[in-house]
Amino acid sequence: METKDYIVFLCYFVIVAGYGLYIYYKKKSASGDSKDYFLAEGSLTWWAIGASLIASNISAEQFIGMSGSGFKIGLAIATYEWMAAATLIVVAVFFLPVYLKNKIFTMPQFLNVRYNGTVSMIMAVFWLLLYIVVNLTSILFLGALAVSSISGLDFQFCMIGLAVFAIIITLGGMKVIGYTDVIQVFFLILGGLATTYLALDLVSTHFGGTGILDGFNIVHEKANDHFHMILKPDNENYIDLPGLSVLIGGMWVINLSYWGCNQYITQRALGADLSTARNGLLFAAVLKLLMPLIVVLPGIAAFVLYNDGKFTQEMMAGGELNPDRAYPVLLSLLPTGLKGLSFAALTAAVVASLAGKANSVATIFSLDIYQKIFDKNASEKKLVNVGKITIIVSMVLAIIIAPHLGIDKKGGFQYIQEYTGFVSPGIFAMFLLGFFWKKTTSNAALFATIGGFLMSIVLKFLPKFMDLSFLASTGFSVPVNGVYEIPFIDRVGFVFLFCVIGMYFISIYENKRGVVPKGLEVDSTMFKTKTGFAVGALIVLGITAALYTIFW
Repeated sequence: METKDYIVFLCYFVIVAGYGLYIYYKKKSASGDSKDYFLAEGSLTWWAIGASLIASNISAEQFIGMSGSGFKIGLAIATYEWMAAATLIVVAVFFLPVYLKNKIFTMPQFLNVRYNGTVSMIMAVFWLLLYIVVNLTSILFLGALAVSSISGLDFQFCMIGLAVFAIIITLGGMKVIGYTDVIQVFFLILGGLATTYLALDLVSTHFGGTGILDGFNIVHEKANDHFHMILKPDNENYIDLPGLSVLIGGMWVINLSYWGCNQYITQRALGADLSTARNGLLFAAVLKLLMPLIVVLPGIAAFVLYNDGKFTQEMMAGGELNPDRAYPVLLSLLPTGLKGLSFAALTAAVVASLAGKANSVATIFSLDIYQKIFDKNASEKKLVNVGKITIIVSMVLAIIIAPHLGIDKKGGFQYIQEYTGFVSPGIFAMFLLGFFWKKTTSNAALFATIGGFLMSIVLKFLPKFMDLSFLASTGFSVPVNGVYEIPFIDRVGFVFLFCVIGMYFISIYENKRGVVPKGLEVDSTMFKTKTGFAVGALIVLGITAALYTIFW
């Protein structure tokens, strides 16, 4: 990058940090209440909630990993984004009312209220490990890798710089995170659109076209096989996105678990009233529809250019083609100034995501572990201070672990999705039945947690010990390096059904023995929506259905 690019980036840093300080002092609570610090209770507007959801969700694994998947697989990878738009509507209508009606502030708290302290504590520890060892480290690693390759700065320096920037934002609490995320999303979308514009313009110029519309038409023509949402079993990428399963199978489990049962996602809405929270999720759904334009299309454009002889050296890593290099390569070609803006967008995505996850780590540790085990009478101020220490400690651990993180040749985004899929079926089954079936018992929840994880491992490694070729005609098993494997999205679906069935029989058995589970306050009136939200939700769902129909 040149001097002007660094000036643009510095302006971004000053704006975000300055606005964060302004929000911190303007909305600072005199009481130092822990729920005010961790949840920004009653302080976030619908647009701040929606923007913060997207800022926490979109990070290096989307910009780098999803663009890489766009290069390798095509538009089909956008199903994670477009399916998320529909999922957010489901969560807003059916999940949020249950949380808010029962005054749920953390996911372990829900498990304690609905099941018991054992289930709650096991999952609290598990979530802490997951958020630190998987989420924080992967985002920090991929983010530093991207920032380093674009700026030319040392990888370790980039990693520490991103962590420090995130700590500065996070220590201000959820209010600062929520409102600074609005600026982060602005930079994220503006910089992302600039990169998409460059990619399509490059294609247009390279093939003799005029303008980005010609560029899009050329990309569609040259890479027509990259514009299908539903892959066929003979597609080499079917193992990652197995046909109709992305519409009616495990993809729903993955999305509903992520958006509905995930602390650092739902936390943005848990401090608001129902109407504000729902409108925030609706706004996030609208932004989700735009994401493939920003993170997938540039990868497909890079694929077209690579196939015609451009970037042959730049796309290589360790002597092999690395799809995850598609986005950094495109960023390096941006003109001065725009490169700084896109660099700021990428940094914004990484920092916002790190801040959101670190805040959730602090929330769970302070309210669900420290207060319950170490100091039951801890003052509100002490809980906030414990949370701040936790933020710093978790980020330091992420810096130590991140360099040792190995991501296989699937690409960053697919790698994270698959290995998160080991636990999401059991978690979602536990939450879903806990919401809507009062007979669900605590032991059934434990079965879903432990049994679901073990079943995921069995189905992952089963092909090494058993011939699954007889399933090939069904599409539930496809050849990978000569061995028939179960696509991980199908595996997620199978494990979810296994967990639900197991929970049902365990609960029925215990009910007959006199076990009376703790229920939640749930009634049908909770799920009624206001007219404005209903109209907006129908529009989002209609657009989602239309996109799947057009790019079937």
